[in-house]
Amino acid sequence: MSMQAWDETRVRELHDELVSLYEPVDRVAEHGADPTAKPGEGVRQLVTTILSQNVADANTSRAAEALFDRYADFAALEAADHDELAETIRVAGLADQKAARIQRALAAIREETGGAYSLAFLDAMATADAKDWLTAIKGVGPKTASVVLNFHFGKPTMAVDTHVERVSKRFGLVPESASNQAAHVALDEIVPDELIYPLHVLLIRHGRTHCSARNADCDNPVCERYCDCAFCA
Repeated sequence: MSMQAWDETRVRELHDELVSLYEPVDRVAEHGADPTAKPGEGVRQLVTTILSQNVADANTSRAAEALFDRYADFAALEAADHDELAETIRVAGLADQKAARIQRALAAIREETGGAYSLAFLDAMATADAKDWLTAIKGVGPKTASVVLNFHFGKPTMAVDTHVERVSKRFGLVPESASNQAAHVALDEIVPDELIYPLHVLLIRHGRTHCSARNADCDNPVCERYCDCAFCA
């Protein structure tokens, strides 16, 4: 059960058992630093991740498509009328806040680079410094920063969404009382770098398939070994 202390060896065992329950995650095929990526791809991912905050994937995709269809480039997007921009991404929810966050992020990038809309400078930074730079932008939290840094640059920092946070707390990987930011810190410390992305994916799959917020299905070997939630009692 999850009251046992966690260390790197036990995290690797959890990963292997999740792989046995689902399937291996091919990190290279799906995500990671891509030397052939265009300079703006990281910026595009940051913008899309801001759109994805607290909304379903389908609506994120619809908002992103509308956004990039309407504005020819990042300069036009940064200079766009706020109300027009908010209306363009309305389907993503929190439109006024997200419009402001996107434009603040683009301004910060342009100012950092001296005019270019590129996050390539983050690649040369240590992970913690790169995360600090991104989270200094109002409205960019640790999850958004970790998505960009891990998915685009392959940096070892786990994006803790609602599924990862819930399962990690039920398994005792992080304290039940931990904030989302504290959960990011705890998981980055305990999960081996090369397992950051695959374990992120596997914890999400487990949260969606078995360890749901309500009426969790604990009849599986992973929950039987690691979970202490009320549904497992």
